[in-house]
Amino acid sequence: MSTYLELYDYRQQVFALYRERDHAILAGKDSEAIWKRFCMRRDTLFAQHSQSALTEEQRRTFTALPYFPYNPALRFAVEIETNVEPQRQSTAMNSTESMEMATVGRVHFTVEGEEASLDLYWLDVYGGGLFLPFRDTTCPQEAYGGGRYLFDTVKGSTPIPAGEDGKNTIILDFNYAYNPSCAYNDAWVCPLAPMENRLTVPIRAGELKYR
Repeated sequence: MSTYLELYDYRQQVFALYRERDHAILAGKDSEAIWKRFCMRRDTLFAQHSQSALTEEQRRTFTALPYFPYNPALRFAVEIETNVEPQRQSTAMNSTESMEMATVGRVHFTVEGEEASLDLYWLDVYGGGLFLPFRDTTCPQEAYGGGRYLFDTVKGSTPIPAGEDGKNTIILDFNYAYNPSCAYNDAWVCPLAPMENRLTVPIRAGELKYR
């Protein structure tokens, strides 16, 4: 199979993984059970697919991705504030590369009694896509030093809808926070969280640093 077709297949499987999660959540199934199944299926994709972020050598010894324990306190229903200045910026991918994106919204939530917010971006690539990166105070000791993502719709990871009809309301569930591909090996370059998305609180949920 062509490398491009393999990549297409991988992205289709990622989309399917997130669709299954969303359907289960909207059906009212147990949140922790949904998360556990999601992590298990994601591990299988990482272990078996040629286009996963792991190298062939890494896949040979791979067993599972590491996560914080499931934390229901880091799951929020939030309304996307859209009355924000659509500021354009370049976010660093490494010391020489960057990606253009624009601020299109903001979400607010409270962690351990402290108010926090994250900006939501639109990636300036063909077709565009919603993107929510962040960095918190568990970086770099527990979580990857460059930060994590909650979703990147260009690559198939999507926000969780808060209801069938909600457009501006989503579930912000940090248990699904995941590492960018560059966290696993140096073959990848990834956009990192801008300064305004660097939280001053710990987010002890989602994927841990890959070791």
